[in-house]
Amino acid sequence: MTETHVRELVDLLELERLEDNLFRGQSRDIGTHFVFGGQVLGQALSAAQRTVDAGREAHSLHAYFLRAGDINAPIVYSVERTRDGGTFSSRRVVAIQHGQPILNGSISFQVPEPGFEHQSSMPEVPMPEDISPMQPLPPEQLAKLPEKLQRWLGVDAPFEIRHVWPQAKLPPVKRPPYQHIWFRLTAPVGDSPALHRSLLAYASDFNLIGTATLPHGISYYTHNVQMASLDHALWFHRPFRVDEWLLYSFDSPTAQGARGLARGQIFTRDGRLVASTAQEGLIRLRN
Repeated sequence: MTETHVRELVDLLELERLEDNLFRGQSRDIGTHFVFGGQVLGQALSAAQRTVDAGREAHSLHAYFLRAGDINAPIVYSVERTRDGGTFSSRRVVAIQHGQPILNGSISFQVPEPGFEHQSSMPEVPMPEDISPMQPLPPEQLAKLPEKLQRWLGVDAPFEIRHVWPQAKLPPVKRPPYQHIWFRLTAPVGDSPALHRSLLAYASDFNLIGTATLPHGISYYTHNVQMASLDHALWFHRPFRVDEWLLYSFDSPTAQGARGLARGQIFTRDGRLVASTAQEGLIRLRN
């Protein structure tokens, strides 16, 4: 089953070309009622990558989530070839459903070249082999959650995730605003760097805004809290494989005005910093 789920995800990111700059993607129901934001990010990147020379690699993505995506309808991706310079290319992507944009994004590409190098050190955490795999919620706790969250937690995922610290309990307890997870695809995929970047864009939406909720003793499971991603930034620094273990290290420096900011760094197991992320999200307490 793990290979089947990974193949489904890869197929999801391999868009149908409708025209030179127009692509269509389908959606996978992962139990959220709305399209998972990481799916739209990964598909938007896939569409943009199809319009640049193979020798130019995506190094940054900036996107705004405008509307919730309809899980039952295809998404059309319109790519604008903004600029092709001697070294850099720029693309603007609009994801469209039912005649309205659901995401606006800008993606920059560069011809690889040598240069100065430095990076942050990877946090000192246990290796994934030293961490127990995630365990499903006990049935009595699962039954207390809203139906859509029961579906989310009950769907088999193409990624294996291991939390360095135990997951939030029900009800969640207040914790400092940082966390670490190891993640990888549950089956190997090919060697295409473009595919691995799209897969990382998909996974980069994991746990970001959830980090901003940790100091407040709330989570996605809290019935009177509304949460949604507002924007997303992703920078690619060095080569990587998503079917090998990667450490995602999160922190949240601030929350205010019904919004929370979270940042992430993604490392290979040998300590190379391969990507960075940032996201602001809506965190609204309902009466």
